[in-house]
Amino acid sequence: MDKPSSFVVQRPLEKRGFALIITLSVLTVIIALTGVLIGYLDIARRDANKTEAVLQANLYFADIKDILGGFKDKKTLYTTLYLTPVPLQSKDGRFSLFLKCRPLTNGVNINWLAYANDPLMEAQYNAAEKVFETLMQEYDVADPSLLGEMLYEEIMQGRSENSDGKSRLVQKNGIISYQQFERILSRYQFEADDQNIGKIPWKRYFVFNAVSKDPEENKMVGDYLSVELISVLFDIDRATLDEEWSEGEGALKKLLSAYGVAYDKKLFAFKFVDQSYCNVTYAFNEKQFEFSFIDKEGEVKDFEFYGEQ
Repeated sequence: MDKPSSFVVQRPLEKRGFALIITLSVLTVIIALTGVLIGYLDIARRDANKTEAVLQANLYFADIKDILGGFKDKKTLYTTLYLTPVPLQSKDGRFSLFLKCRPLTNGVNINWLAYANDPLMEAQYNAAEKVFETLMQEYDVADPSLLGEMLYEEIMQGRSENSDGKSRLVQKNGIISYQQFERILSRYQFEADDQNIGKIPWKRYFVFNAVSKDPEENKMVGDYLSVELISVLFDIDRATLDEEWSEGEGALKKLLSAYGVAYDKKLFAFKFVDQSYCNVTYAFNEKQFEFSFIDKEGEVKDFEFYGEQ
């Protein structure tokens, strides 16, 4: 694969950082969410000893699903949670959980790597390829071609025959979870005997979601990208970004404006997108467990239990 052209930005930032203003409405959301969830914690605590950890996780998920579903102002709710994870604890201190949410699309979709021949997805493919190639070089991956082939095979379902006997490629859901992606990495590591693959912080660069049929919906939420990904996409020095980057509404536009850098409107969404990914860690029998879920366009779904942490 040919690596897309890039340029190096040399102009220093004119403005240092972007401060988050905690408004009254934001504080109201945190206080309301905390108060309601603590009430549920106290109720659930009474039955904690009668359930296994996974059942307890399902109880929490059902309660949180009802609570989040009741919030009408999703923008205020989630832009608050993106920046301010909420720790919750019962009054007696015996029961607690930690709720953290991120935009579902705050990274390059790993499935974009399969769209080399789709003109409507050219920008998405080029971004995914650039990040992938950069990581292969930076971490001295032994066999990038083999890994690329494995990823492509997982993203594409394979070949099926039309009525005329000719073969065609059929797109499936692709790589839709990090756990699915980890299984591919494990197979690659075994076949290539490559320990370097485990050193890459993949979640700082990629997300693992199904690709939308509408190219207009295949965009990254620019205001919540990692410094690592911004550095690769825009060729900005990582050390500078560590000091200057601060997530929040309007952050990426301000950063790029200070550098005089243009961005592709096909790649970045700057308004609120009602698609969030949340993690919950909770204490149970003196151990820590974790589960996740997605709140997408008004529907809280896709519960996934990760077990003891």
